[in-house]
Amino acid sequence: MIRKSTLGLVLALLASASWAGPVEDGIRKAIEPRMGIPAAKVVKSPFAGLYEVDTARGLVYTDSTGSFLLFNGVIIDTKSGDNLSQRREDQLGAFKFSDLPLQDAIKTVYGDGSRVLVTIEDPNCTYCKRLVPELTKLSNVTVYTFLYPVLGPDSATKAAAIWCATDRAKTWHEWMSRGQELPAKTDCANPIDRNVALASKL
Repeated sequence: MIRKSTLGLVLALLASASWAGPVEDGIRKAIEPRMGIPAAKVVKSPFAGLYEVDTARGLVYTDSTGSFLLFNGVIIDTKSGDNLSQRREDQLGAFKFSDLPLQDAIKTVYGDGSRVLVTIEDPNCTYCKRLVPELTKLSNVTVYTFLYPVLGPDSATKAAAIWCATDRAKTWHEWMSRGQELPAKTDCANPIDRNVALASKL
């Protein structure tokens, strides 16, 4: 399992508004100013007296009045020893591979392309640059790369230049493997904002 730009959070809030009750609304009003981020969803948890708040920073727990916040808390089942917090995070982060917007990714085929791999990468990512040459050694994979420019002030410019290139896959590969100079064009329509939202959601 893999696990929110403002747009994603707004959509989540709109989706949840129809069923949220007065307690959930009260919790949201009480804790959002303290957290500084929107609460995408507030639901009663299976744990006595606790409410679960889904945020861009992960799950937060509070009471029915939002009088405290439990960040990064781990709830363990004392009988089974299971990490219930992690199980819930996994449930919330689950998605279908087929639902990924692959049209927003750079597609690179190695060999027969029979297997499929998705990566989310920043053009300034050192580790990503180490990955690209390794992928060229494969003979049976199609790689979809979502550009995710978050590591430096020029990451977005580089991502846009790569996306605007005539041959995105080649431009991406040459930049990541050899530092080849990027095209100057950066003003084409691109999915970068959507990719940032997707990566944050996942």
